[in-house]
Amino acid sequence: MDPVTLDGAVERVLEIVAEGQGGTVFTPNADHIVVAHENPEFMLAYKNVSLSLVDGTPVFWLSRLLGLGLPAKVSGSDLFEPLVHALAEKRLPIFLLGGGPGVAELAAEKLRERHPGLIVAGLGAPRMSPLGFLEDEEAWLARIRASRAAVVFVACGAPKSELFSARVRDDVAPAVLVCVGAAIDFAAGTMPRAPEWISKIGLEWAYRLFREPRRLAKRYLVRDPKFVWLALRNSHK
Repeated sequence: MDPVTLDGAVERVLEIVAEGQGGTVFTPNADHIVVAHENPEFMLAYKNVSLSLVDGTPVFWLSRLLGLGLPAKVSGSDLFEPLVHALAEKRLPIFLLGGGPGVAELAAEKLRERHPGLIVAGLGAPRMSPLGFLEDEEAWLARIRASRAAVVFVACGAPKSELFSARVRDDVAPAVLVCVGAAIDFAAGTMPRAPEWISKIGLEWAYRLFREPRRLAKRYLVRDPKFVWLALRNSHK
């Protein structure tokens, strides 16, 4: 994980865009870490990432325990609006990929209102398989390339978004693929985000579980407790 603040993360993404080689930006949380230890393809995606930002208070706390020198938690949702604002100021086009039916369109409308000058060069919510393959993928990649977007915000869920982004980064370069969790839904206002005080005390996962128990119970109650074991194992190395 890269030791940057939120402002530093925005600057670094703009630098990657300016380099013109494409790339990927991920925000690892506890769930990502557990999945990476079980999924070699996901681990490889992280090994080749251009920028990795600590997401989730538990991971940030662990980074402090391990003395990794990470200055701040920077989730995909934290990064999204400041980065959109910076891209709007520079008149660099974006592509919104994800959200439910009609959500990306609504998000684009609201983002243009909040960030004058923003260029949304393309958007859509194609179906994505658990392995990160889009339905009618070649057509979608052609749309992304034709949009000439500087940044493609990918919000199709983990690990799908990261697997997809790692696999197609060269196909859509120089666009930079930034995985942002549920940020498109948050921007559209179709999904409420946890209050800031809940996030600060590390309980945003509980807030999301309360709102979507059927979808998130297995992740938070079965899979993610393995993070505690991984944390304890690494803290004694």
